[in-house]
Amino acid sequence: MPEKILISACLLGEPVRYNGSGLNLQSSLLAEWQGAGILVPLCPEVAAGFPTPRPPAEIEEAHVGTDVLEGKGRIFENTGGDVTEQFCLGASIAVKTAAEAGCRFALLTDGSPSCGSTFIYSGNHDGKNRPGMGVVAADLRKNGIEVFAQHQIQQLAERLRG
Repeated sequence: MPEKILISACLLGEPVRYNGSGLNLQSSLLAEWQGAGILVPLCPEVAAGFPTPRPPAEIEEAHVGTDVLEGKGRIFENTGGDVTEQFCLGASIAVKTAAEAGCRFALLTDGSPSCGSTFIYSGNHDGKNRPGMGVVAADLRKNGIEVFAQHQIQQLAERLRG
């Protein structure tokens, strides 16, 4: 049975991002995987009840997804609203979805306070980024799922070939 891949729904062009857009990652690999039926699309933020569009949110400065999951960091919208609980709910939904679908891998949108796996935004809503992981990427990794950012799709393909 082919390996399943949890994928950020926005990478398939679904308009679920905070600003109501999708990213629509163009890749022959993605098209191949989609045709094989091994992609499991999910937007953890929408699954947790966030509307689209919604205010942009960032993990507070000097913290990353693991800190948030451990109760040591928070996630704030640019309006000042604390949305930590909803983001943590999205992470638990992602882990449950991956487990139920048998996903060993995830392909997620980098930069997001949920799905970022190599970088997240600064926490100051200033457009700058920093190394770090979002809450979904951190929770998936904690639960044994290998996480890749969209710019690492080739590495994911190599892992699938095994």
